[in-house]
Amino acid sequence: MKFLIASDIHGSAYYCEQLLQAFEREQAARLLLLGDILYHGPRNDLPRDYAPKKVIAMLNSMADTILCVRGNCDTEVDQMVLAFPILADYAVLPIGERLVYVTHGHQFNTKTPPPLCQGDVLLHGHTHIPAWEPFGRENLYLNPGSVSIPKNDTAHGYMTLENGVFTWKTLSGEPYHEWKMEN
Repeated sequence: MKFLIASDIHGSAYYCEQLLQAFEREQAARLLLLGDILYHGPRNDLPRDYAPKKVIAMLNSMADTILCVRGNCDTEVDQMVLAFPILADYAVLPIGERLVYVTHGHQFNTKTPPPLCQGDVLLHGHTHIPAWEPFGRENLYLNPGSVSIPKNDTAHGYMTLENGVFTWKTLSGEPYHEWKMEN
């Protein structure tokens, strides 16, 4: 099964539309969102075409394909308008012999990790900066960056996961990094 993984849309209809075009282009089966769906937060400038109601409509139209964890900008009020669950703090994906611990990153991260076994992967957004960094006990921290408000001169982007291979891409679909899970 192919996943398209994205984080930090922050209510941008412009970048959400580009993300959904990437989802179709990638022919992914599931869209895994790492939180911060509708609100831009007090620390961020408004993203291009900030229109949470348009983002709601776009994402609700494909609710059956979306898996999502809660970001620090996501609330119960957001859940009232979204047709897919967003309030779980984490999810766990078994990939081969390893676990991928999926969260937003504001609670569980490399400084305050969840209970990981040796070799498990921590996947989160929140920082708006793509990452593929070893830490802990042969663990790996992965981050797709941000769809709408990338930081540190990084691209608007996402990642895919298929057959144990994570690929980082710009929103136009250009790959720029790849990592294969070894069992």
